[in-house]
Amino acid sequence: MAANTLNMEPIARADIAAFTGGRSAMANQIVEQSGMRVDPARMRGRAAAVNPSGRFERFTRHIIDDGWESFEDLAPFRTEVQVEKPRTIVTRNDSPDISFDRSINPYRGCEHGCVYCFARPTHAFMGMSAGLDFESKLFAKPDAAKLLERELSKDGYQPRTIAIGTNTDPYQPIEREWRIMRQVLEVLEAFNHPVGIVTKSALVMRDVDILSRMAKKGLAKVALSLTTLDRKIARTMEPRAATPTRRLEAMRALSQAGIPVSAMIAPVVPGLTDAEIERLLESATAAGAREAGYIILRLPLEVSPIFKDWLLRHYPDRYRHVMSLIRSMRGGKDYDAEWGKRMKGAGPYAWQIGRRFEIAARRFGLNTEKVRLRTDLFSPPETAGKQLALF
Repeated sequence: MAANTLNMEPIARADIAAFTGGRSAMANQIVEQSGMRVDPARMRGRAAAVNPSGRFERFTRHIIDDGWESFEDLAPFRTEVQVEKPRTIVTRNDSPDISFDRSINPYRGCEHGCVYCFARPTHAFMGMSAGLDFESKLFAKPDAAKLLERELSKDGYQPRTIAIGTNTDPYQPIEREWRIMRQVLEVLEAFNHPVGIVTKSALVMRDVDILSRMAKKGLAKVALSLTTLDRKIARTMEPRAATPTRRLEAMRALSQAGIPVSAMIAPVVPGLTDAEIERLLESATAAGAREAGYIILRLPLEVSPIFKDWLLRHYPDRYRHVMSLIRSMRGGKDYDAEWGKRMKGAGPYAWQIGRRFEIAARRFGLNTEKVRLRTDLFSPPETAGKQLALF
C-alpha cells in the first residue's frame, strides 16, 4: 500500500505506449504492474477491468502477486446492495445546458456497468472506486417513494417535470427485486405529476400499465438510450444492459401502449459507433420513436482512464484514432466540462456529427413536434387528516 499515489499515472503511461504501436506488450505490462488490473476471472460480465482507489482517499491500494498464487483466494466481483437513507429524494440543479431542474435517482451505482458512464466518479463520495465498485457495490433507496410523497405534499410546491434515469438507470437489474422505481411511479401517478424517464433497460415494459395511464393525461414520456446495433460492441461496452434488439422491442411496446417514446443516441463514440447514427435513428423510427437526441462521449475524471483501458483491451487497433477524435472535440483534452460544450463537443468533427444527426432526424420525420408534459393537473391526493380539517 503506497501513500498519495496518483491513480491516473499508470493509464497515462499506457496511453503513451499505445500511441507507439496500439495494444503493445509494454502497455499490457504497465497497466498490470500498476496494481489497478483485476484478475479477469473475477470480473466476468463487467466492463471495467480496473478498480482504482477513490480520488478522495488518502491511500491507494494495489493488488500485487506475491508468488504464492493468492489471487485464487479472491472471490469474483458479485453485486452487493446496501441501503441508503437520504433525507430527501428530489435533486435540484440549475445547469444551463439541460432541460430539467429536478431529478430522482432511486439507486447509486449501476449494475449495467457501461464503461463510459459519466456517473462513475460519484462513487468516490462513498469512499469507493469508480471502476468495478461502481458496477458491483450498489446503494438502494427504499424510502424513495415516501420521501417523494412528503416533498410533493409540501405547501407551495410548484410542479415541473421530474427526470429519472439521468444519472444511474432506474431499471437496472436490481430493480426487479427492489421495485423502488415502481413505487416512485405510483406516487407520481397519485399526484398527477409529470415524469420523464431515460433508460437502456427492457424492464421499463413492466410498468407500461402505470405509464400508459399517465401518458393519456400527458404526464409521462420515456427515452430509450441507444448506443450501437452491434451486439459485440454492446456486450463489452454495456455488459449488463439490455441488448440493442431488446431496447427496440421496449420502444415498440411503449409506443403501442400510447406512451411518447424518444431515442437518445448516447453516447456517440467517435471512431467506434458514430458511423451508426443514421441506422440507429432509422431503427428507432421504425420502433415508434417520434423524437431523438444525442450526446457525445464524455470522459470526466476517473471515466477517462477506465474507458481508455477498455479501448486498449477490446479495440487496440482503433485506440489512436478514437482518442484523437475525442480530443479534437474537447480542445485537445480528454474532456471539457464547459457549459454548452460538454454534451455536444466543439470543432469540425463535432459539427459534422451534429449535422449528420439533424439531416437524418429530418429525413425520418423525427422531432417535428415536441411532447410537452402537463403540470396543470398536479393535485396532492386528499388524506384523512386534510379531510378532517374541513370540519
